[in-house]
Amino acid sequence: MTRLTGRALRVTIFIGETDLWHHKPVYTEIVHRARKAGLAGASVFRGIEGFGASSLIHTQRLLSLSDDLPVAVIIVDADDKVRAFLPELDELVGSGLVILDDCEVIRYAGREKNT
Repeated sequence: MTRLTGRALRVTIFIGETDLWHHKPVYTEIVHRARKAGLAGASVFRGIEGFGASSLIHTQRLLSLSDDLPVAVIIVDADDKVRAFLPELDELVGSGLVILDDCEVIRYAGREKNT
């Protein structure tokens, strides 16, 4: 079981919902690779509106439905583990934004596994 408390590093990856890696969503590939790398966890959040470097607004409002809403993938773990994972993101993220933030983990607890 991964134990994580105290100082940590958060990486947030902003990409488009329709960004693909070998016919699969990029966000799915990031999550699977993060798990394989033994990182503490990864979560994907779908935005309801946003814009990026292209300045094109993507929104879910009814009159202007977008098929490419913004997505954020957030991963938190120890500094060295997150930094070791960054080359994976270089490979996967063709267009988007990757940011790093120092953070402090107050509590990290998983669910009990059913045996």
